[in-house]
Amino acid sequence: MRFRLIRRRLTISAPQMLVRSALPWPLRWAMLAIVIGFCAAIGLWAFEFGRDIAGLERGGRDELLQLRQQAAELKVQMQTLKSERDKAQSISNIADTLVTAEKASHDKLVAQVKQLEAENLALRDDLGFFERLIPAGASEGLAIRGLQAEMSAPSTLKWQALVMQAGRYTNEFSGRLEITLVGLSNGKNWTVSLPEGSLPIKFKQYGRIEGVFQLPAQTVVKSVSARVMDGPTVRATQTIKL
Repeated sequence: MRFRLIRRRLTISAPQMLVRSALPWPLRWAMLAIVIGFCAAIGLWAFEFGRDIAGLERGGRDELLQLRQQAAELKVQMQTLKSERDKAQSISNIADTLVTAEKASHDKLVAQVKQLEAENLALRDDLGFFERLIPAGASEGLAIRGLQAEMSAPSTLKWQALVMQAGRYTNEFSGRLEITLVGLSNGKNWTVSLPEGSLPIKFKQYGRIEGVFQLPAQTVVKSVSARVMDGPTVRATQTIKL
């Protein structure tokens, strides 16, 4: 019988036992609130104490205001620098445009000056040529006033001639000019006319005609002759030696 009672108490079939607290629940909630408030007070005190030790509270606001003021000043300076940069860029672009325009104008003027110099040189050459070829007191009639020839390159002969009609009242002349070269080629006598044959010439007071002749290898020109032909009639002739 005693064994059954002991087993009944120690097994699942033992009767349930309730443990009741002696404190009522309002008092327990009040104590819990006091403990939580105390812990919060300790935590706040620790936070304030740590902040005082680090020195954040004393100069934090002043430093924050100073940093904000410096940021505003830097922003103003950046805007000023940006404005000055844009102005300098605009001035640079204008300067580049002016320099480009001035360079183009300079190049154009240089080209015009070179052209004028070339034309002036050509006119001076023509004037000198005419002064050398036109003698004072020229007689009436058609004549070759000057025949010139020179080697412009080792195998290139350049020639020119001036044909004139003297007199105040002259009719237009239309004829042909024949050029003949005489010399040595490979040690032998050599005579040749222009490959294109006689050249047409038409003028009233004077006519200038010129050309170049490519010489064969081992050829030396000794003389150059010019004849003005009026149909089958020879109107003028001149020979020069080189």
